[in-house]
Amino acid sequence: MESQEEINALKEGSQLAFNQLIDTFSSKVYNLSFNLLQNQEDAEDVTQEIFTTVFTSIQQFKGDSKLSTWIYRIAVNKCKEHFRKKSRKKRFGFTISIEQNDNAENLLKPHLEHPGIVLENKERASILFAAIEQLPENQKLAFSMHKLEGIPYEEIAVILETSLSSVESLIFRARQNLKQKLARYYDENER
Repeated sequence: MESQEEINALKEGSQLAFNQLIDTFSSKVYNLSFNLLQNQEDAEDVTQEIFTTVFTSIQQFKGDSKLSTWIYRIAVNKCKEHFRKKSRKKRFGFTISIEQNDNAENLLKPHLEHPGIVLENKERASILFAAIEQLPENQKLAFSMHKLEGIPYEEIAVILETSLSSVESLIFRARQNLKQKLARYYDENER
C-alpha cells in the first residue's frame, strides 16, 4: 500500500483504495493505539479518528516519507491528544486504571493455558504496563513503538519529528526508568 498508484487512488477518493488502506493498517494502528492508551474502547475510538483524519487529510500527504510513517505520525498525534484530554479529566477523577483493564491478559498471552500461569502473566502484564504508563510521554511513545510494535528507530524519529539520537536516548532512558520501577517488584516476587 505504498505505491504511487495506490496513493493517487487514495487522493482521488477511491473507496476501494481506502478499504485496502484500512485492511493493511487497521490492526497495526489499533495495536499502537492500544499499547499507548492501555484501554480497548479508547484505542477503538482513536483508531476511528485516525482513519477519518487519514481520509480527510490524504491530499496533504506529500510523499516525503512512507505512507505508513505518515499514518503512524497521525496515530501518535491522536494518542497525544487523547492523553491531554485524559489528563484534564484525571483532575476530576474520571480515569480507568490498568488494573481494571482485562485486556492486559491478551498482551502477554501464555503458551500454556494453565489457570495459574494465565493469572501470573496477567499480573506481570498489568505491572509492566502500569510502569510503562508512568514513563514521560515521549519515552512512553518511543518505547512502545519500538518494543511493542517493532517500529525501527529511524521511522520513530520521523514519526516523532526528532533525531535518531534522540530516539535512541528516549528508549535508553525508558529502559532505565522501567528497570528502576520494576526492580522492587522482581526482587520481592521473582526470587
